Amino acid sequence: MAPPPSDARFPVTEGVLAAMAISLRGCDELLPQEDWRHKLARSEATGEPLRIKLGFDPTAPDIHLGHTVVLNKLRQLQDLGHQVVFLIGDFTSMIGDPSGRNATRPPLTREQIEANAQTYYRQASLVLEPSKTEIRYNSEWSDPLGARGLIQLASRYTVARMMERNDFHDRFKAGSPISVHEFLYPLMQGYDSVALRSDLELGGTDQKFNLLVGRHLQAEYGQEPQCILTMPLLEGLDGVEKMSKSKNNYIGIAEPANSMFAKLLSINDELMWKYFALLSFTSEADIAGLKAEIGGGRNPKDAKVMLAREVTARFHGTAAADAAEQDFQNRARGGVPDQLDERRLSGAPLAIGTLLKQAGLAPSTSEALRLVEQGGVRIDGSAVSDKALKLTAGTYVVQVGKRKFARVLLS
Repeated sequence: MAPPPSDARFPVTEGVLAAMAISLRGCDELLPQEDWRHKLARSEATGEPLRIKLGFDPTAPDIHLGHTVVLNKLRQLQDLGHQVVFLIGDFTSMIGDPSGRNATRPPLTREQIEANAQTYYRQASLVLEPSKTEIRYNSEWSDPLGARGLIQLASRYTVARMMERNDFHDRFKAGSPISVHEFLYPLMQGYDSVALRSDLELGGTDQKFNLLVGRHLQAEYGQEPQCILTMPLLEGLDGVEKMSKSKNNYIGIAEPANSMFAKLLSINDELMWKYFALLSFTSEADIAGLKAEIGGGRNPKDAKVMLAREVTARFHGTAAADAAEQDFQNRARGGVPDQLDERRLSGAPLAIGTLLKQAGLAPSTSEALRLVEQGGVRIDGSAVSDKALKLTAGTYVVQVGKRKFARVLLS
């Protein structure tokens, strides 16, 4: 049963209201709000911290800024004194999350999962306070569940409810295959909440159904149901699609400071405010003031620099953020970055298209030649227009577009 909406033993104090405001900042939904307010009031009155869960499936080795939207919220709640649980879905990764997909997701192997999981928490620790974070793997309780336990778990949820999920409903209507094992994913994610006795689970808006399954299963197992908090999905650098490595519109939290800073400066003016809301720890009042200044004629670039400095400093330190800003200004004046990645190539004389591809400056030879044709390639500061150019042995500073540079040592 859900807790009562009010309880005289647990008054709603100014501290509770402040915690509610922090919980609601930037979120898409907090359900049910009254239940969460009651949990906060009870926690304050009893001194018992709430258990707040966030799960990640290690489907890739790196975390990008889109992932940090919910990590930032988790850190805010951690700073309020609550117990955060960073859950690595090593078991559920083998099923594959079908959320938002129009086809069955290929499951990962155990080796892939273990390799990815090794770097996950190290990167998440750049946002969370490691000493106050509980790390769990859902194979701890999922593996021992066994076939009998899995059947019993499946009996607590109906097919009709499962088909209410938009992606399942749409795929069924379109005649696209849905594998039975995909129904297990939301069940197992929900069972994680039972095993952890979570009070609140966080996730992106695409995870709402799965989070509600956890709430349902906790009630089925006689526990107080968790509340759920969903955060908006962050658009990538293109300003259209959600941030994703597969769409190459992402900013990785482990990528070099100069690259992170420059990418943040490249977002459009409208998207900048969403990045401020979801990625910045600047107060809402200060952000509103800054927005008013921009509306009054201040250059939007000033705000982007502030955002880029804050985010870059969070992951690389203040000194690196300062250096990244200086590097960006140097590039804007047409200069070459202070530090260049080196690429050692052989086969001279080498065609310009082949060189750009082998140096990792273009995804293919045809794309490299298109960039040459468009005037987007420079060798030692001079624009290249000849697609038939062949470079002899030597050392070259190669620039593609505004941000890609490399020192190529060709032999």
